[in-house]
Amino acid sequence: MSRDQRAVARSFITKGDPLRTPEQQRADFDAVFAERPLGDDVALVRTTVGGVPALDVQVEGADGDGVILYLHGGGYMIGSARTGANLAAPLSRRTGLPAVSLDYRLAPENPFPAAVDDALAAYVALQEGGRDVLIAGDSAGGGLALATILAARRQGLRLPPAAVVFSPWTDLTLSGASMDARGDQDPLFSREHFDAYVDAYLAGHEPKDELASPLLADLTGLPPLLIQVGSAEVLLDDSLRLAARAAEQEVDVSLDVVAGAPHVYQFNVGVMDEADAALTRAAQWLAQRGFGGGVA
Repeated sequence: MSRDQRAVARSFITKGDPLRTPEQQRADFDAVFAERPLGDDVALVRTTVGGVPALDVQVEGADGDGVILYLHGGGYMIGSARTGANLAAPLSRRTGLPAVSLDYRLAPENPFPAAVDDALAAYVALQEGGRDVLIAGDSAGGGLALATILAARRQGLRLPPAAVVFSPWTDLTLSGASMDARGDQDPLFSREHFDAYVDAYLAGHEPKDELASPLLADLTGLPPLLIQVGSAEVLLDDSLRLAARAAEQEVDVSLDVVAGAPHVYQFNVGVMDEADAALTRAAQWLAQRGFGGGVA
């Protein structure tokens, strides 16, 4: 990552006031991410999956077996299926697998476990016909991807064959050392931001619940996981500890850490070399497990 690329990537993000209203934060987030071009080969079609609003992310040539269920980030309070499409589309393009980006319900209007309920409903619906559903997500969406797998396991459902998570938020107790140690390096977040997200999403619910903090769950039997994270983010330890815990519990886990990269650096596809490389690596990782082959 060149110095110029790093500067451009950081120019897209700022540390906003964590006390802004949800409406203000959503508007600011959408202004940055909701109108980014996806490419002439992409069409977004509004749909519902399991009764949950979603976008069918249609990439030309991405018609392989299986489907990617993509869960956007935003602290469970901001973001949308459209912001998630910024990562669902390039992942679909590289894997050759169709993708669906979910508009799960957001806090504080819809606190825990609304997001988990929506993601699980969509997962079950996409499984109809017996096709494989791979789950991917970023930030809170990465944690939600893991929570969805755990919720499926609770109900005795068939688990996804693999999951890919970018800078996942896995610990709502906020106990990771990087939550404070990396605050000065993280250009986007501080502990105060996550304090506000926890309050809005959990609304007093126990943060140690495995569907809120998948890091604290028994991970035995989970499908292969690919975790990608940057070192310049307060959520670094949420990924490092997840990888270690998964390995200790005999889960096939791969961890990629990019030095100096910000939170969900994959958003900078086309701008930052590491972003393109990360998404290509995710596609290759899935291909090694028999899913997709890429169309670009």
